[in-house]
Amino acid sequence: LKDIQLVYSYYYNKLEFIRFDSNVGKFVGYTELGVKNAENWNKDTSKIAAMTAQKEAVCLNHVTAF
Repeated sequence: LKDIQLVYSYYYNKLEFIRFDSNVGKFVGYTELGVKNAENWNKDTSKIAAMTAQKEAVCLNHVTAF
């Protein structure tokens, strides 16, 4: 799983304003609103843990062993 990356992006009006990247391990904002939300969401350790757990829950089921 270390080579797999989970990216979860939030869009509004076709503009990405916030993203969670499992390699970074936190939310990153790309607009003024996104930066404010990212700061608040990154303070919530349970939200970060839940998003990190999604990497294993989602990606592990789609990996084929060779």
